[in-house]
Amino acid sequence: MLAAVQGNTGGELVNAIDWITRISDFLWGGVWDGASILPFPPMIALLFGTGLFFMARLGGRPLLRLGAGFAALWRGRAGVGDGAITPWRALSTALAGQVGTGNVVGVATAITLGGPGAIFWMWATALIGMATAYAETTLAVHFRERRPDGRWRGGPMVSIKNGLGARWRWLAVLFSLGALIAALGQTAMIQSNTFVTGVTSAGASLDLSFHPLVPGVVLGALVFAVIFGGLKSIGAVAGRLSPLMAIGYLVACLVIVAQHVENLPGALVLIVSSAFGLEEAFGGAVGFGIIAAMRAGVARGIASNEAGQGTTPIVHAAAQTDNPARQGEIAMTGVFIDTLILCTMTALVILVVPGSYAGPDGGTVPFAWMSPELQGVEIVSAVFADGITGGRWLLTATVLVFAFTTLVSWSYYAEQAASFLFGDWTARPFRTLWIVAILVGAVQPIDFVWKLGDIAMVAMTAPNLVALLALSPVVVELTRNRR
Repeated sequence: MLAAVQGNTGGELVNAIDWITRISDFLWGGVWDGASILPFPPMIALLFGTGLFFMARLGGRPLLRLGAGFAALWRGRAGVGDGAITPWRALSTALAGQVGTGNVVGVATAITLGGPGAIFWMWATALIGMATAYAETTLAVHFRERRPDGRWRGGPMVSIKNGLGARWRWLAVLFSLGALIAALGQTAMIQSNTFVTGVTSAGASLDLSFHPLVPGVVLGALVFAVIFGGLKSIGAVAGRLSPLMAIGYLVACLVIVAQHVENLPGALVLIVSSAFGLEEAFGGAVGFGIIAAMRAGVARGIASNEAGQGTTPIVHAAAQTDNPARQGEIAMTGVFIDTLILCTMTALVILVVPGSYAGPDGGTVPFAWMSPELQGVEIVSAVFADGITGGRWLLTATVLVFAFTTLVSWSYYAEQAASFLFGDWTARPFRTLWIVAILVGAVQPIDFVWKLGDIAMVAMTAPNLVALLALSPVVVELTRNRR
């Protein structure tokens, strides 16, 4: 009898995982049971469409004001007006969440799935996403509120509550639930697992072995030491660490590209031509096609820069500013930095560093991304190892820092969602729960959690986009009144 119950329970769990996988693949990939049924995934179309809407509604202003956004960021080292942290630290904290393993693994995956042309569509996504980031941050600052304990709270849930009224509170609740589930599952556990895997792999190369819980505990202690002090502590660490890690990674990529600069013109031509299916991937590989390039580039671009997901406005809402539109302009520079600079440099390294890699039918191919034997981080690890002395160790260190800073930033997003749902008293207990999620992710497989997190991401992204479209007149008015 017990065996029968256990068998039924196991079967139900497998069935649940199968359905979650199907739903996730449909929403983000447009496929069902491995078969493509839509030319473009629903969520990608919604995200890209919302960005195009705001870019048109604002007359291209996000592009025209990019330079002004960087100037405002530089001046934002000292805040003006109410808020908890300076505009500089607000962007640094947001970048700590945006710049992560997606800038490394995500780029390699995009090229693997869609060919070099996927990078062109990542660029297009970033340019369009700047308009979305501008709109959601402008609303977050405009509708933010100060809690009785003096802390600031803002983001999509507050914009919905204060901008659309009580009848739309269910939408704010849906966003907060999605944010909480996605943060605890997809972010806390997966980033922890990435960190622990990197440490144990590095240890194995030095003939050192230890239980995964050991680096998990170390990571949890480091994260807790930062987030225990709240947003000001998070902002202080992110304000120093985010620029350093971004600049360090950028310099390493520039050195590698400079050493293979003769391949750079060909790589740039390949990105553009492959984006429109004008030629087969060079080196004899089969062409990917325009739809594959678009799908991979847009999906990975959005996953990297987070424009439209509603996360970064939560921290921008706490910035010391007296002008919502100015902070919106600062926020859109984060999308530019994340995708058009850092993701681009990863892509160029992958495309310019030659070698001899295992190809199909026992042959070899001249570039790592062409090899069917390499996937994701393995591609980037291979080109870094071939491109610069100690490159593999440099990449490992980069991924570890990216994972750590992402955990720090996302803890604040999730904490704010929990506070909105259950009350301000949950802030400190939630920080402990965040560490527990990190420890869980360190010691067990998380494939199921990844798929569930994808669906939770829809639960937070869709309400944010609906609210953005409904409140677009407010964005236009605030833009017109910008001082």
